[in-house]
Amino acid sequence: MDKECILVVDDDKDIVHTLKIQLERENYQVLCAYDGREALALLTQYQVHLLIIDIMMPQMDGFSAIMKIREKQNIPILIMSAKSEESDKILGLSIGADDYITKPFHYKEVLARIKSQLRRYMQLGGIQASCDSVQIGRLCYDFSSHVLTADGEIIKLTSTETKIIELLMSNPGKIFSAEEIYAKVWQEPIAYSGEKTVMVHIRRIREKIEINPGEPEYLKVVWGIGYKFENK
Repeated sequence: MDKECILVVDDDKDIVHTLKIQLERENYQVLCAYDGREALALLTQYQVHLLIIDIMMPQMDGFSAIMKIREKQNIPILIMSAKSEESDKILGLSIGADDYITKPFHYKEVLARIKSQLRRYMQLGGIQASCDSVQIGRLCYDFSSHVLTADGEIIKLTSTETKIIELLMSNPGKIFSAEEIYAKVWQEPIAYSGEKTVMVHIRRIREKIEINPGEPEYLKVVWGIGYKFENK
């Protein structure tokens, strides 16, 4: 089996070098870049399974790079930044990142997040499921291909968004708390700011599937309890 490939992007060469050494010890293939443009170039040359990226970099910052990447790819993206404001985290998740870690970081935490994201991403590509699908209104989710369509058009989802959709559309009408969604999708107990992380992903999914995200037809909040996919 080929090694899973991780692209580390940061203008701090010491951080990149340290992560490269540590991740290679875990038997990952590691590519290095020092700004957003270099990262985009490497993504066209190599099959990358996960991206770790800083925000504040020369040439092209992390936010701009993530938006470019999300136009074509759904690989897991982990932001690792010294910007620790809640608004920065929400912005990062809103534009397509799957997770956000603030500097200074503990390597064991980074490794745990990497393994969680890769496990979820590789499962989406590797599960051999039956050709069952679920149709709810104008939306159809195919469990074998892990593809969501709306009126026959494919909806581009990240791996995290796909797992949330799969969970909720598999259980139409059932209410899941943010803690339950986090535990099932991230496969770990809910972390600090976990509820906001779930909320941002839900909002991002709504923007992709709802005709009017402000008045959702499918993905609804049950105030004080959680979220459900309307059983239409």
